[in-house]
Amino acid sequence: MIKKTTFAAALLAATVLSGAASAKTFVYCSEGSPEGFDPGLYTAGTTFDAAAHTVYNRLLEFKKGTTETEPGLAESYTISDDGLEYTFKLRPGVKFQTTEFFTPSRELNADDVVFSYERQLKADNPWNKYVAGASWEYAAGMGFPEVIKSVEKVDDLTVKFTLTRKEAPFLANIAMPFASIISKEYADKLQADGKMNQMNQMPLGTGPFQFVAYQQDAIIRYKANPEYWGGKQKIDDLVFAITPDASVRFQKLKAGECHLMPFPNAADVAAMKADPNLKVMEQEGLNVSYLAYNTTQAPFDKVEVRKALNKSINKQAIVDAVFQGAASVAKNPIPPTMWSYNEAVEDDSYDPDAAKKMLEEAGVKDLSMKIWAMPVSRPYMLNARRAAELMQADLAKVGVKAEIVSYEWAEYLDKSKAKDRDGAVILGWTGDNGDPDNFLDTLLGCDAVGGNNRAQWCNKEFDDLVTKAKETTDLAERTKLYEQAQVVFKKDAPWATLDHSLSVVPMRKGVEGFVQSPLGDFAFDGVDITE
Repeated sequence: MIKKTTFAAALLAATVLSGAASAKTFVYCSEGSPEGFDPGLYTAGTTFDAAAHTVYNRLLEFKKGTTETEPGLAESYTISDDGLEYTFKLRPGVKFQTTEFFTPSRELNADDVVFSYERQLKADNPWNKYVAGASWEYAAGMGFPEVIKSVEKVDDLTVKFTLTRKEAPFLANIAMPFASIISKEYADKLQADGKMNQMNQMPLGTGPFQFVAYQQDAIIRYKANPEYWGGKQKIDDLVFAITPDASVRFQKLKAGECHLMPFPNAADVAAMKADPNLKVMEQEGLNVSYLAYNTTQAPFDKVEVRKALNKSINKQAIVDAVFQGAASVAKNPIPPTMWSYNEAVEDDSYDPDAAKKMLEEAGVKDLSMKIWAMPVSRPYMLNARRAAELMQADLAKVGVKAEIVSYEWAEYLDKSKAKDRDGAVILGWTGDNGDPDNFLDTLLGCDAVGGNNRAQWCNKEFDDLVTKAKETTDLAERTKLYEQAQVVFKKDAPWATLDHSLSVVPMRKGVEGFVQSPLGDFAFDGVDITE
């Protein structure tokens, strides 16, 4: 059973922002609850922030504020001449966290790395299906079971990955949250005790903060890992105060009940900038928001219907209403700040008259459909309900009746993956590693159908292009292939591309050391508070 505490009691005990206690407590007003605490099982940034960027580490990490990799649990690596073998030297002396629920007897070694990957790659591994209904969505969507031939222990501090083919984004991919390294010793103990599901409830890793307690939909508590290989944090206690409503998050920030918040309402940003007790960071987001049709279900299986619906939607109106200009209309499935972005692609223009005619020519009359609206704010879509309402009104003008539906966040993510899902789903993506493959193959590849590919779209021409790009190490050639793939995507229209947003992060003036990430994550190692 997870240790629970009340939100009010936790804040009182922490003496938040009071300065009366010597311990420093940092409160993050997070936007939602994690789906779980095993980052390999999920794809949501909410979950990664609550697990991967607090409790765990990876072989390689992303350098703060960049998409460049740097040493993490591996201090060095070599690549064979044929590009198929990657050998990693592990950092010596890395300790797993000692918690109330587990005390490790050894340091990190190669067994932990092999276990962390094999549980995701091998269907016969006892940990492969330890959470009912969950799957290794990221590993599968990126083709890891096919790409990674083996993960072998060379010695206690050396691990060798052998690939089946060249994989240009491999190093960036293993720096991503789903590739976090788990304690095999902890896993073995849970398996022996018949408590395997505890891995997803009470995480234990090598990261800067260690898990203390979680009260569902209310609060997550962590404390600084005193034996962290990167040095003990300046923050003693870290609190995630789960606050789905952006307006409420802002009120808590103003009142000093939290130090930092994500995804503010666009209408509140000016007031935040004017508040002398706050400061606001901004940068171009490496993201896209989209409306994914289920291309396997009639009438959305017809490209002419999808193109007609795209022409029905006034995307500029969505940008103006939801972001108040702090975003741009999207035409491609990757953001314009990413290399290989194809500027020459022409967007589907907003033209209700043409859309209505196209639907008539396609034999579609009295169409009723569902628009799925996310229940949480994300950087790429601050208010999905409002965006859905605008689309609903636009579609009504061309004779299409749209019903808006929503679910709790974890349920929304799960249900929207179904191959027989009805209607069109609002979702989006913030790049995890700065590589176009992370958008084009992860979200739209054939291997991702039934997972991250919410459009259930498998186009052989597109898939061949992105697969060839993955296997090509020449950057100029990869760029050409991705540019061609964007043309195919636009022609077949599995999505209505909506927007690319500006990433805005407000915080208390006394917050020091927080680095805004182009990957959209919220990590608090290295952060301090002076108020």
